[in-house]
Formats: sequence, structure tokens, C-alpha cells
Amino acid sequence: MRNRSILPLLLLAGLVVLALFAFGGTGFLGQLTESTTPEATSTAEPAPGAASGTPAAPAPPPPAQANPSGLPEVQESALPAEGRRILNLIRAGGPYRYSQDDQTFGNFERILPRRDRGYYREYTVPTPGEPDRGARRIVAGAGGDKYYTDDHYDSFKFIAEGS
Repeated sequence: MRNRSILPLLLLAGLVVLALFAFGGTGFLGQLTESTTPEATSTAEPAPGAASGTPAAPAPPPPAQANPSGLPEVQESALPAEGRRILNLIRAGGPYRYSQDDQTFGNFERILPRRDRGYYREYTVPTPGEPDRGARRIVAGAGGDKYYTDDHYDSFKFIAEGS
């Protein structure tokens, strides 16, 4: 009789281990929570255009590339200071402050050029004085194209890097 009472517990433990494996160890809600410590790092793949491994210093901005989107442009130098800092982190491959950073951006708004799922990744641009992540983001494409939004995806501007 004692063995029968252990069986449901073993099955439950197995399901928990399977769920942890399926959700990358963070659990289902792990992707919905923020880390407020600057030391938090992403375990996802390196950012588009970033070198693998731990870089010693941020890479220099790449030469300006043509705007493939037809969207308005913003010069890198015209971004807010926080945006320029996040661009340097993207080039260096992190670390990122929020668990949502360096995650797939779905482009559900269909403002950016249509690409296969997984092409775009999103990054938070902190807003001073905001109690949460705020509305500012940089979205980076696997081809090196990067876009800035300050209104939580209602509009985007192509970032002209190196200028």
C-alpha cells in the first residue's frame, strides 16, 4: 500500500522536471517577470551581429547600412543616451537587465519588414523615472538592421548606425 502512495508523487515530480526542461528552466512565468538587477544576463543566443563569448569591450558601430524598410530614419547619435547604451550592449551580446530582452519579437503589428519568425529580437531601452520597462525598445534583425520605438511598437524608425 505504501508503494501506491509514492507513485503519484513520483509522477508529479517527473512532470515538474519535464516542465522545467520544456521551458528552459525558467518556468512558464519566468519569461513574464522582470529582473531589476543590472547583473541579470540573458541565456539566449547572442544578439544579431554580436560575437560569441564574453567580449572585452563593445564593438564599434558598423558602417551605416541602407534602410531596407522604407521607415523614417533616426541617426544613432540622435537616440537617447539609454538607447545608445543598449545598442552597445546588443553589439557586445549583453548582459541585459530584463529577462524579456534578447527574446524573439513577433512583429505582430506588421510595421517592420516581414521576415521569418525569429528574425527579430527585442531589447528594452530604459526610461528614467519609469517604474517599469517603459515604452522604448530597440528591435534588431538578424541581418543587422535595427529599429527604435518610443511608443511601444506603435511606430518605428530605422536606426542609421555609426552616424
